[in-house]
Amino acid sequence: MPTSRSKLRAFASLTRLDRPIGIYLVLWPTLWSLWLAAKGTPRVDLLVIFVVGVVLMRSAGCAINDFADRKVDGHVERTRGRPLVTGEIKDWQAVLLFAVLCLASFGLVLLTNRLTLLLSLGGVVLAAIYPFMKRHTHLPQVVLGAAFAWSVPMAFAAQTDSLPPTAWLVFTTVLLWTLCYDTFYAMVDRDDDLKIGVKSTAILFGEQDRVITACLQFIVLFAMGMIGQRFELHWIYKISVGVAACLFAYQQWLIRKRERSACFRAFLNNNWVGMVIFVGIALDLSLIHAN
Repeated sequence: MPTSRSKLRAFASLTRLDRPIGIYLVLWPTLWSLWLAAKGTPRVDLLVIFVVGVVLMRSAGCAINDFADRKVDGHVERTRGRPLVTGEIKDWQAVLLFAVLCLASFGLVLLTNRLTLLLSLGGVVLAAIYPFMKRHTHLPQVVLGAAFAWSVPMAFAAQTDSLPPTAWLVFTTVLLWTLCYDTFYAMVDRDDDLKIGVKSTAILFGEQDRVITACLQFIVLFAMGMIGQRFELHWIYKISVGVAACLFAYQQWLIRKRERSACFRAFLNNNWVGMVIFVGIALDLSLIHAN
């Protein structure tokens, strides 16, 4: 019989609370958006709502992802130890956890405004359907990108009660960035996925994966430049975009031989990209207000 401690470890594994990289990758663009929408420091209550909401919804997404993949994860080297595969957690428990976490997130959204509330419904749909897309399309990373980026329009809506065109510029930037780094993630599992019939952009891009991800990174940098222009950001932000460009170059160097561990490190390195851009936005806006 499993102990309470082992059960808690299993649920932490199911929701990836023991591997918070996914939380960071959703959180950084959320913080970009809150700061940009506020043109400086956002409301404290919204900051708390969105930080907690990111943790809850990312955890919910992991639970439903493992439920969707429960019959194939055992055939993939990286995922064969997941709790639904080992039987530590039952299928119904994962679905129930997904529902509870979504309801908790919905409770937080009720503290904002009507527009944010309506947008949150789209976020739940994206989180629920993404895990099943890899059975039907080679572009599940696009759906994941939309899911990860959905906090962007929600942040603008919560802070300004509107959806300016610039919000969708940030949304598109985050979507393309996610498409790129999740392709690195998919490159880790490509050999296993080919055997079991799971689809991904890593499989779709094939031998052109390095070229296509490099092009995507260039487009992301260009879009980041447009964000700086539209929000009238200055030299600090430009430096942060330059640092992000160097990090992208480093990621391309990492994946040059397409080794599993190196591709995973390239994926993880995007945490620094998100952080650097946030620091650039926050410092630049604080400098503007100081002057």
